[in-house]
Amino acid sequence: MSADIPGAVEWLRQFPALDAERDPRIRELFTQAQVVRLPVGQPVFHAGAACRHYLLVIEGEVRVYMVSDSGREVTLYRVGRGGSCVLTTSCLLGGEVYPAAAITESAVTAVVMPFESFEAAMDGSRVFRGFVFANLGQRLAQVIHRMEEVALGGIDARLIHLVLARMDADKVVDATHEAMARELGTAREVVSRHLKRFEAQGLLHLRRGKVQVAAVDALRKLVGSM
Repeated sequence: MSADIPGAVEWLRQFPALDAERDPRIRELFTQAQVVRLPVGQPVFHAGAACRHYLLVIEGEVRVYMVSDSGREVTLYRVGRGGSCVLTTSCLLGGEVYPAAAITESAVTAVVMPFESFEAAMDGSRVFRGFVFANLGQRLAQVIHRMEEVALGGIDARLIHLVLARMDADKVVDATHEAMARELGTAREVVSRHLKRFEAQGLLHLRRGKVQVAAVDALRKLVGSM
């Protein structure tokens, strides 16, 4: 992990809501922040770890996930460009340890602010405080929706939604069955079984590490009937 301290203006442009013109204190408060660069596959935090930094993503994507007692992973949400982590924010505000883990899914560039600077910014800047709570509310709604999907949604519908959301312009989903299982919070064997059934119905074709969608409209109609 490499770190440097660039001029605040350079990375503040990535977060328009943090308007230093409306609140000049932001520029001063952020002088203690660092820009860190993390490679793909780098753990960002672990379940049970203390939270001592506030993180804002400039580039790349971080996946936040939980692991069950049986070792099964379920993805909670992702943090991308211009976003912050709801678990990090809630842990900082509540003085709690992390209840989940996070890992980079691509090379990530992020702003890291020590807890002391975060606390000073929350106390001294109305603009920063509004930014933090706006991100917290948005992410919390996403997490609740995600938990509803995992707890209440059928695997068929959730798998079709995932395939349709992840397919590219060539109607290809570049993801293994294991990766899709992590997204859905289920076992790889369950995903494989359902995908093979969809393939037998002519809806898609399975390739090594990929899924080729053959009938987009039919998949949408199917999921709409579930």
